Amino acid sequence: MAASETLDDIKSKGILWGFGVLALVVVVILFILGAWWGSEPDQFNIQDEALKRAKETNTSEIPVGYTYTNTLAHIAEVLLHKSGGYITNDVAPPGVFLDNISNWEYGALVMLRDATTALRNHFARDQSQSAEDPDLAVAEPYFYYEHNSWALPSTEAEYQKGIDALHKYMSRLQKYGGPVKKAQFYSRADNLWQYTEVVIKRLGGLSTRLSANSAGNYGPGLTELEKQAADEKGTPVTRVTWLEVDDVFYEARGASWALLHILRAIKHDFADILLDKRAMRTVDIMIKSLENALTPILSPMILNGSGYGLFANYSLSMANYIARANAAALDLRDIMNRG
Repeated sequence: MAASETLDDIKSKGILWGFGVLALVVVVILFILGAWWGSEPDQFNIQDEALKRAKETNTSEIPVGYTYTNTLAHIAEVLLHKSGGYITNDVAPPGVFLDNISNWEYGALVMLRDATTALRNHFARDQSQSAEDPDLAVAEPYFYYEHNSWALPSTEAEYQKGIDALHKYMSRLQKYGGPVKKAQFYSRADNLWQYTEVVIKRLGGLSTRLSANSAGNYGPGLTELEKQAADEKGTPVTRVTWLEVDDVFYEARGASWALLHILRAIKHDFADILLDKRAMRTVDIMIKSLENALTPILSPMILNGSGYGLFANYSLSMANYIARANAAALDLRDIMNRG
């Protein structure tokens, strides 16, 4: 009887150990997979990607606007096909726990939406009264589909339709005559000025939110001095909880990554007007600032130390680079708005 009970105890302990080892293996696998899926995508060469796409369509012709449009399409493709695919709408581990890369995706998506809207409403129109391009009228709404839908239709499926519509527009940019109407792209100063207005607002908003993340500016409530200052200015002071600090930071990283490639494409397709207006240097300043904002992160967590403290303040550093890019965008707007 005693021997039988001892044997049963050994079997029970063996089963428990087995489950424990299995659980440990699963945790390790999920951790490694999460680290891989949560890594930020590398930058890509906009001209190489445009040439690659042109070769896939059996032509080497790259008209004005082709590089810009292909850059938007490739940004969307990176969102869908990077390591782990599109993470924001995941409902199972490890994706459901990867909030940093999810916020990165959202930041990039907002910039993609703005640039696609500018393409539809400004860059592809001859005048304000001109008819909009049919393929762009299809593409833009798909990128505004909810960013976290996992049910049918899924976010990935809708964004892929937007990519396909952009590719159709690119094909029509290359065609002359025939039954299909050739697409147009107008690299004018007034078009670029209108898009720059949107960029200024986006960068200004990100810079403000990042500054609110700096040490001493987040917590459960406002001090009496802050409330008094808010009342005097007539504007509310929003404090960011410490759990949201990395969310805003990674959203800014994603936005910087997407805008960096869009600006490189603008520098390519708007080269004539930028040189004529002597604004190429201004765009270069914006690009350099965003490149600095994407400097690799050395810490496993987002540090927000005081300005002259022992630890770095990541949010303040990011806010500084984005504010510099925003200042250059203000200059670009003024230059483009001159006669």
